[in-house]
Amino acid sequence: MHRSECPDWDSRRQRRAFLRDLGLGFGSVALASMLDREARADTGWSRGQAMHAPRIKSVIWLFMVGGASHVETFDPKPELTTHAGKTIAESPHRAVLESPFLKNRRAMVDDDPRKGVLPQIYPLQVGYRKRGDCGLEISDWFPHVGGLADDLCLIRSMWTEDNDHAAQLQFMQGRHRLDGFHPTVGAWASYGLGSLNENLPTFVVLGNPLSDCCGGKEGHRAAYLGPEFDGVPVSIDASNPLPFVRPADTLYHEEQAGEFDLLRKLNGLTEQRYPDDAALRARVKSYELAFRMQSAMPAAVHVETETEATQAMYGLDQSETREFGRQLLASRRLVERGVRFVQVFHGSNGGAGSWDAHSNLKDGHTALCRQTDLPIAGLLRDLKQRGLFEETLVVWATEFGRTPGSEGATGRDHHPFGFSIWLAGGGVKGGIAHGATDELGFHAVEHRHYVSDVNATVLHLLGLDSGRLAIPGRIRLEKETGHVIHDILA
Repeated sequence: MHRSECPDWDSRRQRRAFLRDLGLGFGSVALASMLDREARADTGWSRGQAMHAPRIKSVIWLFMVGGASHVETFDPKPELTTHAGKTIAESPHRAVLESPFLKNRRAMVDDDPRKGVLPQIYPLQVGYRKRGDCGLEISDWFPHVGGLADDLCLIRSMWTEDNDHAAQLQFMQGRHRLDGFHPTVGAWASYGLGSLNENLPTFVVLGNPLSDCCGGKEGHRAAYLGPEFDGVPVSIDASNPLPFVRPADTLYHEEQAGEFDLLRKLNGLTEQRYPDDAALRARVKSYELAFRMQSAMPAAVHVETETEATQAMYGLDQSETREFGRQLLASRRLVERGVRFVQVFHGSNGGAGSWDAHSNLKDGHTALCRQTDLPIAGLLRDLKQRGLFEETLVVWATEFGRTPGSEGATGRDHHPFGFSIWLAGGGVKGGIAHGATDELGFHAVEHRHYVSDVNATVLHLLGLDSGRLAIPGRIRLEKETGHVIHDILA
């Protein structure tokens, strides 16, 4: 039958046009917390419920785009300075080139086929010192975060399989490409648990998303889970944080409320005819959420309502820290209001990312650490003083580290064989360094952890088992689900 001959087609077309004219659009924003709480997976678990007792309520995921140097941030290696100017083969640490972890990728590290020369060991570009009572060695580029060393859980033994930005930026967010893209860790949290506040989405994204060269918006999307579980990009602008759900300026709030009332009645009539149409029910709820978000979201990101002391804690009174500080202050306000997962990108610049230090590493990392150090420390201190630290997990991550050898004269290349991240907050031990790289920071050699282990650990603390999160017909490999890092759990 031609669609024009279908008696229901015209009414459906009119309803779609009516929805479009509300000015809310069909973006993923409003669907983020519309879960079918009655649907059960094959495991018997109901979405919207924890699989085991959760240790935390929310996650703030800080991601340094481009690949921060682990040896000049949270895993300092003085042997790089001691043997600077030598090739690795000429140093006492030549054995790293024969490491079983390197497999067949030797050409990537002990010679440069483009130039026909061996790279020289590049000295540390910054000092470091022991911080806190725990004595963790942390770069002088992070004095404020270093002052909170006793709260940090460093993992110095991360590794991955790819040294390409596009792949690794996705891997670190949870989107493995073994058989096509998979959901990000934030999307799994959204799918599994939903929001604690029905007026706000479950998964929010702050900062510039990844560039198109390196995965773009796929870095916060939900793949086959559906767009309703995507991260919702938000601007830290209380006057217009969600332009795609803003009604026309000529539409009064009361008029819009009346339209929703009518819409609810129209769809109620349709629902009587199609009682099993779950998609229809979810869509109706999504528009209702978008309506509520028009007032809830501006209030959540209105950081100027905070005291001057709080704003200064995040660096809002300084030009170099203001932008990132506003994002982290908004992150605290969001989790305080029940958002489950806040993903904050720093350094996305239209290319591979500002932390990509192929040259001028010293000047570049000096500036980037200044932009982020005070705001991150402010976030941790603020969470603690408000009683949110034990129910919130903060993750500092990047896609890979940087090579022990130099690239050109002033930088380091991509390095997937060993790098660092850290966690702080609920459910993890503070003041520890878990795992280790060798003397040059080349390979993760102790308590090695593939990147998906971090995702599994984050989900575990939220009360979810990564291995049991599945969709019928979708196979997730063990490498994709990862293993919980039990040694770091408090």
